[in-house]
Amino acid sequence: MAKDYYNILGVDKKASKDDIKQAFRKLAHKYHPDKANGDEAKFKEASEAYAVLSDEKKRAEYDSYGRVFGDSSQGFGGFDFSGFQGQGFQDFDFGDIFGDLGDIFGGGRAHTKRGRDISIDLEIQFRDSVFGTDRKMLVTKTSHCDTCTGTGAKKGTEFETCKTCNGNGKIHETRSSFIGTFSSVKACGACIGTGKVPKEKCGTCRGQGVLRQEEEISVSIPAGINNGEMIRLSGAGEAIQGGVPGDLYVKVHVHTDPTFRKEGDNLVMDLNVKLTDAILGSTYTISTFDGDINVKVPAGISFGELLRVRGKGVVVGKGKRGDLLIRLTIKLPQHVSRKAKKAIEELREEGI
Repeated sequence: MAKDYYNILGVDKKASKDDIKQAFRKLAHKYHPDKANGDEAKFKEASEAYAVLSDEKKRAEYDSYGRVFGDSSQGFGGFDFSGFQGQGFQDFDFGDIFGDLGDIFGGGRAHTKRGRDISIDLEIQFRDSVFGTDRKMLVTKTSHCDTCTGTGAKKGTEFETCKTCNGNGKIHETRSSFIGTFSSVKACGACIGTGKVPKEKCGTCRGQGVLRQEEEISVSIPAGINNGEMIRLSGAGEAIQGGVPGDLYVKVHVHTDPTFRKEGDNLVMDLNVKLTDAILGSTYTISTFDGDINVKVPAGISFGELLRVRGKGVVVGKGKRGDLLIRLTIKLPQHVSRKAKKAIEELREEGI
C-alpha cells in the first residue's frame, strides 16, 4: 500500500513548501538517530516523505498516482540517502537541525555561538504605565568578565598557537551514521575557534572569559504598556565565550488602580453623582494623575453617559495624549426624609 507522505509529515495536501520544510525540520529534530531518544525508522520515513514532497515534479506525480515513477525511494530499503543533494534537500540546512553534530551533510556553514536568553518579571505602578518610566534592576547572570573583557587572558599576557587545533581554530571529526560516514568540522573548544590561547589565564574568570555575577540593567518602560507585555533587551542576556550574548526579556506586571483603567489610549473612571445633580446639573472636583480638575455635570444626564476630558489620558507621543472618559452613574439615596419624599411625589405628578 502506498505511503501517505502528507500524514507522515503531519501536513495538509495543500501545504506550501515552507510548511513541508518546517514539518520535516521538527521531525528531524525529534527522530534523528544520532540524537538522544532518536528513532532511525521514523527519521528515514520522514526523510523519504520530504524528498518527494519538496520536489515539485515528484510531488505532482505522487499527488496524481500515489507514487513516484522511476524513483528508488519507495520503501525504506531502497531509499537513497547518499544522494541528499539530489533528493530535494539542496536548500535544507541540516546544520541548523543537528547543531553540535556539525555540518554532516557537507554544507560547511559556520554558526555563530549565542548565549542563552533569559527573562525576568518587573512590577510597576499603574501611573508608570500611563506616562512611562525608567527602571534599574539587579540581575544575576553569566556576563563577560570585566577584567579580561571576555578574552580569558591575564592582562598584558601574550597569545600562543593552540596546540589542540594547531592554530586552525577548527577540528575535523568523522562520524558514522546509518546513512554512512560523514566528516564534520567543529570550532575548537580549547581556543573557541580563534586558533590562539593565552599563555596566562585571567585570574578572575580562570580563562573562561565569562563568569556569573550581579549586573545592573536599565530598562525604559514605554508609556501605554499593558499588563503582561514583554520588553526585549537585545544582547542583555547571558554571555558566552567566543560568541554573542543572548537577549533579556522583561515581563511587565502593571498594578491595578482603584480609580482608573485603560481602554486603548484613554483612561476611564466612574463618577457617582447625586440624583439631584443628575437632574439639575452640578460641578465635581476630580483627582487625576495631573492634579485636581473641575468637571461640569450637565443637567438631565442619564445613567452610563460619558464625559470626555481631552488630553488627560495615556501618553501616546511627544505632546500627544489620549482622553479621560468619565462614566456617570446616578447614586440613589438609601433613606428619604418626609420632606424629600413629598418633593419627589410632586415631581412624579408632573411626569418627571
